[in-house]
Amino acid sequence: MDTAAILQSIPKLRVGVIGDFCLDVYWHADMRLSELSRETPHFPLPIVEERLSPGGAGNVAANLRALRPASVPCVGLVGKDWRGTALLETLEAIGCDTTALLPSYARVTNTYIKPLRKGMTDVVYEDPRLDFTNYTPTSPEDEERLLHALEQLAPELDILCVCDQMPFGCITPPIRQRITVLGKAGLTVVVDSRDHIADYHHVIIKPNAIEACRAVNSPVTTELAPLMQAATSLERLTSRPVIITNGDQGCVVCENSVSTHIPAVKVTGEIDICGAGDTFLSAFACAIGAGASLLEAAQLGCRASAITIRKLKMTGTASPEEILNER
Repeated sequence: MDTAAILQSIPKLRVGVIGDFCLDVYWHADMRLSELSRETPHFPLPIVEERLSPGGAGNVAANLRALRPASVPCVGLVGKDWRGTALLETLEAIGCDTTALLPSYARVTNTYIKPLRKGMTDVVYEDPRLDFTNYTPTSPEDEERLLHALEQLAPELDILCVCDQMPFGCITPPIRQRITVLGKAGLTVVVDSRDHIADYHHVIIKPNAIEACRAVNSPVTTELAPLMQAATSLERLTSRPVIITNGDQGCVVCENSVSTHIPAVKVTGEIDICGAGDTFLSAFACAIGAGASLLEAAQLGCRASAITIRKLKMTGTASPEEILNER
């Protein structure tokens, strides 16, 4: 399939997302407006703009919505806090189905607050991030609620994206096991997991180079030959195709024990790689759901990522029109 045919087939898809949904908060401070505090020996950050956007699994959902599938139902947990309310509002504003984003008094909403300051010039500096996250395991009660939501949703999906990112996230061992069962039963599943990629079977996995090397207990590298070997090893483990993303070197795909290198789209100028993996996952999953081959889907993922890394100080998305115009 060519790119246009893939993109034209996406609007018929129902693409679900389960995982660790986050809120990204950008606080823009103009230091020219700051005055020394009368109470403390500090210059405060005068916030002149606030931007909120979905992050983590939410950024996967946002990238999916940018490609315009029929629906993007989301499964996860949000805290009963202002950040949870804001996260739901940002997802609903872009057309995601948040019915199965379950409220929990036992959890905080994962949030990354990013202070951005500028002074006499237009150069923007990013301060250390302020993170809200969970430091205890998901409760059995919340786990059971998530399993039920996944069971209810799975029969309605064409493809499921899994975003397993947090040390104490909502993707617990029983949920990974259930995702494996769904994959074995025939649901197309694409998994991105920071620490547990080797725990998934009968699903397509999409680790980056670091995650792939760790999964096969080999030295971390970005060199092509070892990554192709890692992809082959992981395919034997999962019994499904494997994609290893590798930054500006593109990606390695493995299917039927054959590993292939897909070069990245060449990009010049300043870039911001934050969220590039989410863009790749979303575009790749939609392409697979639309009937593209593994190689065609990986190429589409690379094209989409090349667009979003040029969108600075934001977790951007790539539209069908932008992808078609990408050279």
